[in-house]
Amino acid sequence: MDKITGIVAEFNPFHNGHKLLLDAAGEDTTKVVVMSGNWMQRGEPSFVDKWVRTEQALAGGADLIVELPLMSALQGADFFALGAVDILQRLGVDEILFGTESELDYQRISEIYAEKSTEMTAYMAALPELMSYPLKAEKAWAHFAGVQFDGNTPNHILGLAYAKAAAGTGIQLRTIQRRTRYNGTELAGEIASATAIRENFSEAESFVPEHSRELLKKAPKTSWADFWELLRYKITVTADLTRIYQVNDELAHRIHSYVKTAPTLDALIEQVYTKRYTKGHIRRLLCYILLDIPREFVLPEPIHVLGFTLKGQKVLAQARKNEVPICTRIGQHPWDALTQRSDEVYRLGNPQIPEQTYSRKPIIWN
Repeated sequence: MDKITGIVAEFNPFHNGHKLLLDAAGEDTTKVVVMSGNWMQRGEPSFVDKWVRTEQALAGGADLIVELPLMSALQGADFFALGAVDILQRLGVDEILFGTESELDYQRISEIYAEKSTEMTAYMAALPELMSYPLKAEKAWAHFAGVQFDGNTPNHILGLAYAKAAAGTGIQLRTIQRRTRYNGTELAGEIASATAIRENFSEAESFVPEHSRELLKKAPKTSWADFWELLRYKITVTADLTRIYQVNDELAHRIHSYVKTAPTLDALIEQVYTKRYTKGHIRRLLCYILLDIPREFVLPEPIHVLGFTLKGQKVLAQARKNEVPICTRIGQHPWDALTQRSDEVYRLGNPQIPEQTYSRKPIIWN
């Protein structure tokens, strides 16, 4: 079998930069993508649904697309990476390829983490409790590996998370340099960020590959604005928000207080966040509230397949031989109840969004 290259992605939506990443993997490899479903890592609904994005990725050169379960996808960098790398490892990938703002040797960083993980964990635990988790991680990486970064380099932060998750697995890390700012809003050159494309969709045609362009035009679209009133209602009628994942008494009180006057989601986030609880963390918490995520949950063992080529099918066949549970069609018994329920909520954002679970089979791309 060819070398297998793993890619972790959201493709929200698929654009020229993503095509460049897939092309960079090379022709002599099978490209396996772990993709977030209908809710994104930074705490927002996907612009278009996961099936549209799967077809876009297959048209762009991916060989196998599998779904990152909701409660891996809708997490901070470390848990997001841990869930994705676990799936890629079970599918037998040789390397993980990702874009980054940094020229850091992530393979060496992964080796350092393998040696120092216990010490790094203890170091972070000893830092002040009121310090945010991202700031604790920043200080730990600086102390143990001499790595400097800040919140304006999210792909670098994810790269460090992949280095941690891949430590000791034998998976190699390979990078390409990002050409755009992660959340830049300017449409310029040949590649624009997904944020810029979402915010300037009517003017962004040239920044999306041709096949993806047509799919994107036709697909029903959503944003947080479509869910704001649903969220306000859910917060208002939920007396005890602390039953929701990661919501403590302090945050429950702040959310209940400020939702009464906040005119928009962004206004609510501005009022609730603190130095300890970042805006990204609050945005994910509001997703957990909307989706009714309990404090305790179990991630699904089977890997849910969204689409594949002939080369991708060979990866699935080998995984089955290795007794990795594979789900290609969801029937009476759920693959992952939380992911499936979140898909139903996602459809409330736009009545034109089609069924996301039942009767849906993997897209086969020839």
